[in-house]
Amino acid sequence: MTWLDHLIIIIYVINTLLMFVYGFHYYLIAFLYYKKKYKLNDPKPHLNGIYPRVTIQLPIFNELYVAERLVRQVMKMDYPKDLFEVQVLDDSTDETKNILINLTKEYQSLGYSIQHIHREYRVDHKAGALREGLEKASGEFIAIFDSDFLPPEDFLNNTIPYFNDPQMGLVQTRWGHLNLEYSLLTKAQALGIDGHFMLEQATRSLYDLWLNFNGTAGVWRKECIIDAGNWSGDTLTEDLDLSYRAQLRGWKFRYLQHVISPAELPVEMSGFKAQQFRWAKGSIQTAIKLMGQMIRSPHPLKKRLEGMIHLSHYSVHPLMVFNLLWMLPLLSVQDKHFSQFTFEGYPMATMIGMVFMILGTGAPSFFYVYSQKEITGSWTKRIGWIPYLLLAGLGIGVHITKAFVEAIFGVKSSFIRTPKYNLSKKKENWLVKKYTSPVGFVTILELLAVIYALIVTYYAFKAGVYLSAIFPILFAMSFSYVAFTAIFQNLRRGKMFEEKNPVAAS
Repeated sequence: MTWLDHLIIIIYVINTLLMFVYGFHYYLIAFLYYKKKYKLNDPKPHLNGIYPRVTIQLPIFNELYVAERLVRQVMKMDYPKDLFEVQVLDDSTDETKNILINLTKEYQSLGYSIQHIHREYRVDHKAGALREGLEKASGEFIAIFDSDFLPPEDFLNNTIPYFNDPQMGLVQTRWGHLNLEYSLLTKAQALGIDGHFMLEQATRSLYDLWLNFNGTAGVWRKECIIDAGNWSGDTLTEDLDLSYRAQLRGWKFRYLQHVISPAELPVEMSGFKAQQFRWAKGSIQTAIKLMGQMIRSPHPLKKRLEGMIHLSHYSVHPLMVFNLLWMLPLLSVQDKHFSQFTFEGYPMATMIGMVFMILGTGAPSFFYVYSQKEITGSWTKRIGWIPYLLLAGLGIGVHITKAFVEAIFGVKSSFIRTPKYNLSKKKENWLVKKYTSPVGFVTILELLAVIYALIVTYYAFKAGVYLSAIFPILFAMSFSYVAFTAIFQNLRRGKMFEEKNPVAAS
């Protein structure tokens, strides 16, 4: 066997072991949550008649269909009228601007403290809008809601009491879903988001691990934001960045599972991909920026180790894509040296592939089913949605890999938000709406990945390694689902491969 054959095998094993770490992390989080979830029912603090001043920030950019809905919902907040102000941080360049100006005037005439703050130039995008608003904010605490959210009227009454602890810097709440069953895509996204909020965020809060602000549906102590260095636009995840900087400064964070702010899930595949790209690239950018400081911090080793996985969790997609790409060289080595790579008659590559399949699909599948059990009380009620999550989660692998590579090499890109259409019922049609996220070049790469996965499948069958074919078949199906859904949706709208994206940051 040549040195190249050895190298091919070693690289494949290392890659599989790295995926094992992320797969095991799913089980670990689920186990830790189970051990302490009873503490989520601890007595809740109350305001006891003492109401601090709060500023509610609403960062908005071209949200024609949901901006008014958000403002009217926020103005219903059950909190003393003279003790909260609303900042409409509007960077819009379309009709949304006039809608928000008129809404601001309407509520000002009713005696509410509400400002319309418009920027002509979107410097640092959302981070810049929040930073500029903070300079004018009179509140001791800052609540933030994105345009697609509908916070409950008792939101402030349920969150502000936790700031009785002077070291509490952030209180994050759980996301709900306004259009949960709109489509297969929204069901898949709901599973992923519920897993994050029901298990991950809860566990990190319960065990004092690194907790992140999710960009919306949370409340900051203004002093904490300023002490941590304020909002920065040097990553695409300004929320994750500020979260780690604040906790490195010693501020405490708290997650509230019982406070739910429903939001609209993306219904457009291209929009979903754009959202995931932004989250993935921003996470890796933040990891590059802050992981060194986090590792060197005096926090317990277990907290720093979990923080490393937390910041780098989007690395699992490039690892999976690499695993697929590496299967052809591995099958070639196995074919040449079959007798040297067997375990009780099974080719070693097949055994490694089986381990990956168990962890790669078994761990997250269990994780997300468990989160739905916690929500619905049933292990089986939404188990049929898992295939949708696998298709969407694996299918965006190429897109996330591109985000990962761009972050590693410092490639700059615009902050492209995900358009929302004020949809809740299945019969409501978003195809006639104004905004869209056109298909990009990555879709072509996804189609090429489908072809490659099918080639790998062919050689696996040709070599008689049938179990090894499961993985590339699953990827071929996933890439096909994501690519063809995006193409089909954009063809129906007649907006394929537009050069100018109307929802891109200028």
